[in-house]
Amino acid sequence: MGAICLGKHLCLNQFIDIVRRHAKVEFSATYRNRVNASRALVEKWVDEEKVMYGVTTGFGALCTKAIDKKETAQLQTNIILSHSTSVGAPLSEEVVRGTLLMMLQNLGQGYSGVRLCVLEQIRQCLNLGVIPWAPGEGSVGYLSPEAHMALVLTGRGKAWSGGELLSGAEALKKVGLSPLELSSKEGLALVSGTTSPTAMAAIALYDFLKAARTADVIGAMSVEALEGVMNAFDERVMSVRPHLDQGKTAENVRNFLADSAVIKKAAGSRVQDALSLRCIPQLHGAAKKTLNDALVSIETEINSCCDNPIIWPGKKDADVISACNPDSSYVGLAMDSSVIAATMLAKMSERRNNRLIDGSLSGHPWFLIKNPGLNSGLMIPQYTQAGLLNEMRILSTPASIDNTPTCGNQEDYVAMGYNATKKALIAAEKLEYILAIELLSVYEAQPFVQPGIKRGKASAGILAEIGKKVPVMENDMFLYPHIEWLRDMIHEGRIIDWAEKGMGKKLN
Repeated sequence: MGAICLGKHLCLNQFIDIVRRHAKVEFSATYRNRVNASRALVEKWVDEEKVMYGVTTGFGALCTKAIDKKETAQLQTNIILSHSTSVGAPLSEEVVRGTLLMMLQNLGQGYSGVRLCVLEQIRQCLNLGVIPWAPGEGSVGYLSPEAHMALVLTGRGKAWSGGELLSGAEALKKVGLSPLELSSKEGLALVSGTTSPTAMAAIALYDFLKAARTADVIGAMSVEALEGVMNAFDERVMSVRPHLDQGKTAENVRNFLADSAVIKKAAGSRVQDALSLRCIPQLHGAAKKTLNDALVSIETEINSCCDNPIIWPGKKDADVISACNPDSSYVGLAMDSSVIAATMLAKMSERRNNRLIDGSLSGHPWFLIKNPGLNSGLMIPQYTQAGLLNEMRILSTPASIDNTPTCGNQEDYVAMGYNATKKALIAAEKLEYILAIELLSVYEAQPFVQPGIKRGKASAGILAEIGKKVPVMENDMFLYPHIEWLRDMIHEGRIIDWAEKGMGKKLN
């Protein structure tokens, strides 16, 4: 994978290439030039003793306290020491890498006034695999996890390097880097902004979007396994309620099942199917619209400067402007909505799975096992779905509606975007497991679905791939590893790949 050069628009896929697939990071000349120009202004204004929040003043409620220019560097060290107060288990490698990348994006817009050497240190940590140890509990949207990460740049704190958890200084030394001494504005810039919420949001949203497309595939396979009718996916039905994502979802199902002999044989066998089958376009479409709306917000945030204060480098109106771009409302609302959308996808998946295993609804043996009673078959995976879905419903309570004032009421309103994004990561994983259990039932239903009648090519291809790893269940067996493997295939996008190969076209 080639290096990705920062300095222009960074899309979600490129973000994931760096964070998850470890693509290397480079800086363009444009990136370097705008960082250097912004830094020159800060140094000029510090020398002139211009009043700048967090540079020549204290922080938060202490913003009225003047700081001597000789103490501006110590002020920046103090902020990362005093703000490293998040607690609990450390954030995952992906989240830390994502936050470091967002620091580069945020501060590299040229409105923050940090030195290029600080961003080079972060870039090298990403490229060389230095992963700061940062506890993940107790943030309201900025400051504390980022402060733990910033400690490592100065040789403090702890970091992973080559599989070892080392002191910050040792981790840097192991890859040939030296600790930095922070200068004016830099400590504040490193802990401010929506860097960690945006990182978590981007990772969760990427997985949500992939899971939503996978849900179209698995939903279509359930329609086939339950010998459903296609009336509900008719283009004419979509045309009279022309929501774009609803129509695209219906098209996905039609394309996936276009050559299914099972579906052709079922045509006209009933007037309509249960809602969990015939409402796939409506619910999946609404969920995907919500996720696509979130994508606009998150990609905008990825490419924004969320610092405070802003260093405005205009030729005639150069200024330092105190405001509040670190507010995480856009990210928080987007991810609260996304978790609700994911929960809706999950609740329909669970209901489709229930129809597959309920002998009174499917026409197949109870729990998809030939000898129910002696065997429980797929009875209990649905319990797992129920437990996962219950937690997803809890996670669907919005974090962004909460408010607990901080900083002596200087920050009397707090957006709480951090927790909205943190729970989105959890919800994304649970959605993948719920879909994996539905897919397991689809696979184990096959011996009972119209033996000898051909499945659609795309469906048959996926079933063949699953068959390489998952046995047909004759008697009760250890199901856990099969659920885990199917979840991995969903997470890695393999189900989508196999579907598109069989269809000969891309999913919408």
